[in-house]
Amino acid sequence: MNIVALIPARMGSSRFPGKPMAALLGKPMIGHVYERVSQNPFLTITVVATCDREIYDYIESIGGRAVMTGSHHERASDRCAEALGILEKEDGVTYDIVVMVQGDEPMTHPDMVTEAVQPMLDDPSVRITNLLGKIRSPAEFEDRNCIKAVCDLKGNALYFSREPIPTRFLGKDIPMGKQVCIIPFRRDFLLQYTNLSPTPLEIAESVDMLRVLEHGMKVRMIPTRHNTHAVDTPADLLTVEQLMQAL
Repeated sequence: MNIVALIPARMGSSRFPGKPMAALLGKPMIGHVYERVSQNPFLTITVVATCDREIYDYIESIGGRAVMTGSHHERASDRCAEALGILEKEDGVTYDIVVMVQGDEPMTHPDMVTEAVQPMLDDPSVRITNLLGKIRSPAEFEDRNCIKAVCDLKGNALYFSREPIPTRFLGKDIPMGKQVCIIPFRRDFLLQYTNLSPTPLEIAESVDMLRVLEHGMKVRMIPTRHNTHAVDTPADLLTVEQLMQAL
């Protein structure tokens, strides 16, 4: 089975311009993500998908693989769909599973890719999964940069929001958590996703996965045993640097 990890990254983040190339423990943040993801043994190849030459050139300079995409994409998933088409054409390979790993997840552990992909290998009916992390404090629960997810009793997402859901921080007994942006798609499902119309809640929340839910499909949420912290702001970068130094 051919499995590709695609890491979408762009310099034009509204909350943290230039974020992928921000220095973290002596190297650009995107370098940490690329190197960690690449260590997963399930993967055929790991590729950065970007619309910025600075990111492309850096990944190439460390011996990595990058592809240039258009600058028009609002959603990382759509950028990955374009990158997949470019990659398959260049390599003459059809990939069975596409693992999207956001470029602002520098604490990604290689095993997290396995956690996210394994349910698809075990059950052919699962078309998309998403890691679910623990929310560890009321402050994280209130943080709009932390995307909260609530799940049904079978572990499928009911909703994603930047607002606190459920109504208050309820701890470990409630089927909720934070979205960790390691998201495997079956190839055909990613292509289906990118051909779907963007949806009102997707746009309102700025969360890719709501396009799936609003079109009546399922997102299987997979709890991760690893602690992680996405970088959305310069303050997050300092927090992650401290967490990584403590490992």
